[in-house]
Amino acid sequence: MSQLFDQIVTAHQQLRPQVRVTPLERSILLSQQLGCELWLKCDHLQHTGSFKFRGASNKLRLLSSQQQRDGVIASSSGNHGLAVAQAGKLMGIGVTVYVPENAASVKVNAIRALGAEVILIPGDALNAEIAGEQAANEQKKVYISPYNDLQVVAGQGTCGMELVEQQPDLDAVVVAVGGGGYISGIGSVLRRLSPKTQLIACWPENSTAMYSALQAGHIHPVDEQDTLSDGTAGGVDPQAVTFPLCQQLIDRQVLVSEAEIRQAMRAIAASDRWIIEGAAGVALAAAIKLAPELQGKKVAVVLCGKNIVLEKYLAAIDDAHS
Repeated sequence: MSQLFDQIVTAHQQLRPQVRVTPLERSILLSQQLGCELWLKCDHLQHTGSFKFRGASNKLRLLSSQQQRDGVIASSSGNHGLAVAQAGKLMGIGVTVYVPENAASVKVNAIRALGAEVILIPGDALNAEIAGEQAANEQKKVYISPYNDLQVVAGQGTCGMELVEQQPDLDAVVVAVGGGGYISGIGSVLRRLSPKTQLIACWPENSTAMYSALQAGHIHPVDEQDTLSDGTAGGVDPQAVTFPLCQQLIDRQVLVSEAEIRQAMRAIAASDRWIIEGAAGVALAAAIKLAPELQGKKVAVVLCGKNIVLEKYLAAIDDAHS
């Protein structure tokens, strides 16, 4: 973990100005409603509309000249692919993205618009990961996992460096979890620089791959249902480097319902005028759910992304109102 922290510090120094330092803003209304000092880490304002640009930029930065010429392959439910495509475009690196067929259309179309080749794969994010990794092996190209790569995790961890710089005395940080790369990076920073800060992980009840693995003590297949949080959906690689990190770093685990996600998305639109995607709604929903035990505390909710189909978003906040 010490080596990972050192990599995060280096990434934090090297990735500027390509990677944006996103604001940490206090939500006055949500703070009043929840009875705590609630801060919003606005990583939905990162380039490409999600935190994934951090990890993608760090990974491509570390490729050899030959690897950059050969091009790279990524797998993604949308945001990671979009991030790799944008970082690749900026650096002149060819990108192919393997995407599950159920990925949000707004993300798939945006990946194509950035010049990357998109290959749709039946099944969930894990199926796309397997197909992408196999293709990379066959074509002798670098495969960029959404989370199963410590160089990607180090890039995601730069969000944690910003958090500590912006608000060094946080009592808790709430992060939605998919494959675990984001929370592993953020948690590695908090463990070193702010060990008193509680790291709260959260998932939609309908998609609990890493949660179930942590409960069981090992990664295993999990039945998934549809969720608004497509950014965290899908299985976890059996050899995921993030699993032991999540075991060591996460202090609290929370599940939220689809109704709670919708209500959180509506709440932040009303309070702070932010449009967020379902995965970001998971984090806010968890903070709302835990409000009784967070009373009087200084809490940061990490808003991981904003890439959601407009019609899906409008339907979600309309359902939350009814």
